[in-house]
Amino acid sequence: MSKSISQSISKLKATFSQPLDKVAISLSVALLVLTVLLLLGGDRSVPRVRDFSWNDRTVGSDDRAFLLTFTRPMNLNSVEDNLTIDPPLPGKISWAGRRMAYTLEYPAPYGTEYTLRLSGARDRFTEADDTEHFLDPFEGIFQSRDRAFVYLGSEESERGQLILYNFTRDEKIVLTPADLTVMEFQVYPEGDRVLFSAIDRSRRDAGLTDAQLFTVTTGLNFAKGNNPDSAGKIDRILDNQTYQNLQFALSPDGSTIVVQRANRQNPGADFGLWVIRDGQAPKKFEALPGGEFVIAPNSQELAIAQGQGIALLSLAKGDEGKEPLEFFPQYGRIMGFTNDGGAAVMVKFNTDYTRSLFLVPSSGEPQELLKTTGSILQAQFDPSGRYLYCLLTELIEAEEYIEIPYILVLDLENEISRELLRFETSPLDLHMSLSPDGQAILFDRLLTDTDTARPNVPLTDSGDAIESSQLWALFPLVTAEGELAEQPQPERLPLDGFRPRWLP
Repeated sequence: MSKSISQSISKLKATFSQPLDKVAISLSVALLVLTVLLLLGGDRSVPRVRDFSWNDRTVGSDDRAFLLTFTRPMNLNSVEDNLTIDPPLPGKISWAGRRMAYTLEYPAPYGTEYTLRLSGARDRFTEADDTEHFLDPFEGIFQSRDRAFVYLGSEESERGQLILYNFTRDEKIVLTPADLTVMEFQVYPEGDRVLFSAIDRSRRDAGLTDAQLFTVTTGLNFAKGNNPDSAGKIDRILDNQTYQNLQFALSPDGSTIVVQRANRQNPGADFGLWVIRDGQAPKKFEALPGGEFVIAPNSQELAIAQGQGIALLSLAKGDEGKEPLEFFPQYGRIMGFTNDGGAAVMVKFNTDYTRSLFLVPSSGEPQELLKTTGSILQAQFDPSGRYLYCLLTELIEAEEYIEIPYILVLDLENEISRELLRFETSPLDLHMSLSPDGQAILFDRLLTDTDTARPNVPLTDSGDAIESSQLWALFPLVTAEGELAEQPQPERLPLDGFRPRWLP
């Protein structure tokens, strides 16, 4: 047995005596020593920000959170204490491994460039006094969308034309030609186009039922950045040869248009909704005719006044016009939805000739928000869904039926209301538009005339001729934290027009 052991030892010595084996053993020992030193002393490389999800991006009101990804696990407090955004954007921080999420408390105000900075932070293994191994200082820049809106001109040289005004760039662009009188319009979600109905004013016999449907480019595109189409490019979507084009709605994702149409030869028998998807040919919507309609935020459902209530219909391809998904018999009008589609606001016409505004959630019981003897003209949720801005009237003279308009905000979280602005004298043909960042309201103030026989004069919804119109802004509505500002002040804009609407 001893002889066998001696032979094994001799073989082992012979093996280790080979040059390559000596090199391999030496490298293994060196690597082992290095590994032990790293385990004892830690990795001394400097941590860095690997990715900032909003870097060099243009963000809108739907962008509510960004991510910072680090090369190493970080000391959470050191990051949170040293992160700054200029101008400030209050928010909440959460972590998942090496990723930090920052969720804004309220959308970033539009028309602003922001700088994010982080220095003085350290990773999980670095001591507070080891400043040599703190995070490599990081700076990232992003901006919010331009603060811009479109409106209809009321000056003689611009009457009935669609006009874009960009606050951020202090730029005014007339989008449509003088031979088109624009009746109504809606903006695409990326701000690149406007969908509008218009009549050809060069035709003397053209009336309100002769509207055609068009799109026009704005020269902006927040999705394509610096390469948008030039402003003023017009495409016709629907002519008026066979059908009258009445009211229409654009889906929030911009892919679907719903149009109410009536056959010119037989409007009573051939009247209803049509659907246009992504530039395809219009398709008849097999559903009962109705009144006002709104497309839900998911772009897959249509809420329409139908019979003695509000019907919710499917817009899903192949499922159009089937039985209502839901029916709300107690309401007569739908005013709008929260951005997430979790609730809608509807109007109930009471038997005592009053009107009630209800919050109708997708699940749960409806809540009466207010009751008025006047009219409910508009109601629009802010981007958080916490505030509801309402354009209402107060009935002050029952016999002559005199109504005074005012703007009211409802804080749905705290169940309080505040009057923001009251119009001492004004026709009821008012329009307001809440900015997508929730910071400002645009509204118009009209001077009207009942004489509608004059050519080329724009008309209100009630058919009166618009003599002149002023555009006003009410701001600031909220603080950076999303709380109601003390008292926003109205300011007249150096623009004459009506029906203002913010770009998304």
